[in-house]
Amino acid sequence: MHNRAHLTFPRRKLHYIQLIKVEWLLARIMPLQSSGGQKGSDPGGPGNDSGLLTKTVTRTQRPPLYKVMLLNDDFTPMEFVVHVLERFFGLNHSQSFEIMLTVHKKGLAVVGVFSAEIAETKVAQVMDFARRHQHPLQCTMEKE
Repeated sequence: MHNRAHLTFPRRKLHYIQLIKVEWLLARIMPLQSSGGQKGSDPGGPGNDSGLLTKTVTRTQRPPLYKVMLLNDDFTPMEFVVHVLERFFGLNHSQSFEIMLTVHKKGLAVVGVFSAEIAETKVAQVMDFARRHQHPLQCTMEKE
C-alpha cells in the first residue's frame, strides 16, 4: 500500500516540474528569437523592439474580372440564343429571354462577369456549341 501512495505523489510533482522546465525553456528561447538568434545580445539594447514580435500581413489581390458578351447576328435563331444562355450560364428561361432581346435590340449584351479562366471557358463552350449547330453566334470577353 505504501508504494501506491508514493507513486501518485511523484506523478503530480512531475507534471509541475515539467511545466517549470517548459517555462524556463521559453524564457531562454524568446530573447534569442527577438535578438535575431545572437547569443549575448541585450534584449533591451538599441535597435531592438524590447522583445516585441511583429507579424507581417500579406494580402492577396483579387483576380481581374472579365465580361462575357454575346453579339447579335442576323442568322442565329432567338430560341438557340435562349438555349445557350440557359445551358452555359445557368440562367432561367425569363432571364435568358431578356438577355436575348437585349442582344437583338442593342447588338450585344453582357451575359456575366467571371475570372479570366472561367470567362475563356464560357466563350470557348458557346463558340464550339454554335459551330457544331452551324450558327454564326459570336461570344467574346473583355476586361471589366
